[in-house]
This record gives sequence, structure tokens and C-alpha cells, in this order.
Amino acid sequence: MTADHKFKRWMRTLIVLFIALFFYITTADRHAPITTEGRVQGYVVQLAPEVSGKVTDIFVANNQQVSEGDVLFQVDAHKYQIALQQAELSLQSAYEKEATLYSQREAALANITRAQATYDNAHREYARLQKLSKQKVISQSNLDAAYAQNQVARAALKAEKQSLKVIEAQLGESVGQSTAVRLAKNGLEKAQLDVSNTKVIAPSDGVITNLQLEIGSMANINMPIITFVPTGSLWVTADFREKSVAKLSDDYRAVVAFDAYPGETYPFDIASQDYGVLTAQQTPNGALTKVEVNNRWVRDAQRTRINLDSEAALPSALFIGSRATIVLYPESNPFWHFMAEVQIHIASWFHFIY
Repeated sequence: MTADHKFKRWMRTLIVLFIALFFYITTADRHAPITTEGRVQGYVVQLAPEVSGKVTDIFVANNQQVSEGDVLFQVDAHKYQIALQQAELSLQSAYEKEATLYSQREAALANITRAQATYDNAHREYARLQKLSKQKVISQSNLDAAYAQNQVARAALKAEKQSLKVIEAQLGESVGQSTAVRLAKNGLEKAQLDVSNTKVIAPSDGVITNLQLEIGSMANINMPIITFVPTGSLWVTADFREKSVAKLSDDYRAVVAFDAYPGETYPFDIASQDYGVLTAQQTPNGALTKVEVNNRWVRDAQRTRINLDSEAALPSALFIGSRATIVLYPESNPFWHFMAEVQIHIASWFHFIY
């Protein structure tokens, strides 16, 4: 065989391989799509104090693992402790005021008893004089005086009853339920809460990262000063061309290769697919429509985000932003399942090189 014949045979072989590879890639992109645009995502919690003050102690270091309830830093608690002592004194004063109200209540009950007796006596006297007046035994002026005395006694009794109602309204339904005591208790709870909030604690197990806090810094209420990443909140996202995932269904699974672990692959489930992208988000700002201009004959394909999850915890070396390569495949189709495994293993081994 001449060199010319060998060259032609090699060219025909390469052309056939190119055509076969082209059709495979085109078909695989619809059945077992692959993307290198994968990242590890996670929740980032910005921790802020609920009280203001100077930072007096820091109990963590940068990138330190912490457990739920661990104290992260301390805000100067001196003024909040003074406020707590003042609230305790206010509560004591409120209890004393309540005791005074109970004494006033007893006095009001005694006054009502006395006023009731005075009224009963005046009423009987007026009734007796009414009978005598009908018999023309007494003068009209005596009857008028008895009537006036009866009305005065009635008014005094009513006034004493109203005074009792005012006192009972302040006392509440039982001991310790007076208005003054309840206000003082609320103030005490607020002061206790402020003192406890001078210690900022970890909301869950996680990692403190990008720590830039120093003793002496001024912490302002609700102003974030520590970055906290909860462990166990990491998941994987993959950005695919929209035509690649048009046939996505519940039968599909994913296999992932992380840049941090070259040569290893991990199975994942498809959790969800985002229902939109920022590019198409509309803002009702009163402005005219912004028209996108693209002069390319074949424009860039739009990508959509697929969210993946796994029952197993992610490897320890991963962090928010770690890169990954993902292949999707229909679990019920052995051929595409096999080809997906082949693709991801090739990609994972390439991570050894690049």
C-alpha cells in the first residue's frame, strides 16, 4: 500500500470518526447533557448583634468550626446590667405600689360599708318622715331636709363604689397582675434580654469565615459584623443550556465530579429547576423597555439552573463556590447511564491535568 493510499484511508477514518462524534455529541446533549458550569452553593448568614456597644471579647478565630450555642463575641454589658438593676428596682417599687393599692382597696370597702349604713339610715328616716308628712304631723321643710340627706348619702355611697372600681381596675385579676407590676415585669424582661444579647452565639453548627472583627470595634444593633456559614447547608447547582434539559423528567439523575477531588465521582438527585433567570426579570420603574442587541448570527445559548442534592454529606474539602462538572442521565436507560458514567470519569480524570 502506497503512502497516498494510507493517507486517504486515515482521512476517511478521521472523517467517519468526526461525523460519528458530531452526531453523538448532538444526541447526547439531549439525553445525557454535560456541563462544567457547576458550583457548590450554601447559605451565608450575616450575624449582627441585637444591642449596640463596644466589642470586649472575641471567642473565635477565622475559619473556625463552631457548634450551635457557642459564644462568638461579647459586647460591653455594663450599661445593660445597670439597666437590669434599675428594672429590678422598678419591679420592687411596683409590688410596693400594688400592696398600697390593696390597702386602699380595703379602706375603700370599709368606706362603702360606712356609706351604705349612712344611706340606709337616711333612707329609712326619709321614708318615715314621708308617712308623717301625709298625716300632716311634720312640716314640709323637715321632709325636704330628710330628702336632701337621703340624696347626699346615696351620692356618697356611689362615689365610694366608683373609687373601689378605679382601684380594682389597677389591681387586675389577681396578685401580681396590677398595671404597674405588669409594666415593670415587661421592663425587666427587656433588660434581661438585652443583657443576654450582649453575647452573640452561633445559631447552628457552622464555620466563621472572613473574620475581620477586633476587640474595641463598635458593634451597632442589626449591623452584620460576622460571616457565618452553616455546615450541612451546602448543595450543588449546575447551569445547562436550556435545550439540553428540555426533556428533563423525574427519571433523571446526576453524577458529579468536583475539581477538588479529581478522579472521583458522586451520585446526586435532581432537586429542582429554577423557573427564571435574571436577564428576563422586569422592574416596574416607569422606564421604557430595554431591547437587547445581538449582532451574532448564532447567539449564545441561554442557560438555566438545575439544583442537585444528595442524602450523603458533601466531601469536607468543598466550600461555597467550589467548581464541579455534572452529567445528567435517564436512570431507566442503561445506554445513556453508561455513557454518562464514561463522560464524567473522563472529565474527572482530566482534573488531574487541568
